[in-house]
Amino acid sequence: MIDAKDFPSTRPYLVRALYEWCTDNGFTPFVAVLVDDGVRVPQEYVKDGEIVLNISFEATSALKLGNEYIEFKGRFGGVTRDIVVPINRVLAIYARENGQGMAFPMQAESDQPLPQAGQTPPLAGPGPVGLVRSDTLPDAPKPGGSGGTRPTLTRIK
Repeated sequence: MIDAKDFPSTRPYLVRALYEWCTDNGFTPFVAVLVDDGVRVPQEYVKDGEIVLNISFEATSALKLGNEYIEFKGRFGGVTRDIVVPINRVLAIYARENGQGMAFPMQAESDQPLPQAGQTPPLAGPGPVGLVRSDTLPDAPKPGGSGGTRPTLTRIK
């Protein structure tokens, strides 16, 4: 019997597919990320241990959607920053305009610790990958902007 742990994660492939779907349809791809020590993002934009990033062609340069990391250069407050997100820290990818996309379960991984008790992310826990659809998702804070609300993602079973 083949164990699923013997195969690479489907997450990077799904992220790339949804990124392509967003761009092909004129939508703005956003990723919600659970931030820890292995995530390189501007900490001043992290709220409740999460950050939402615009990964559209217009908002990034040198974007690489790899199997292990999402990497790009982005401007925050007028300053270019190198962004590195381990693919296993991506909570969701979705279109800003209509909220359609996919949320991923967070699972304990040997090289990436999960938050301590009481800091459970909203999409944490075992279970299948869920589709996200909401016509009322607010826009994520814009890099360089002054805050805003982060989107509320809904797991659909």
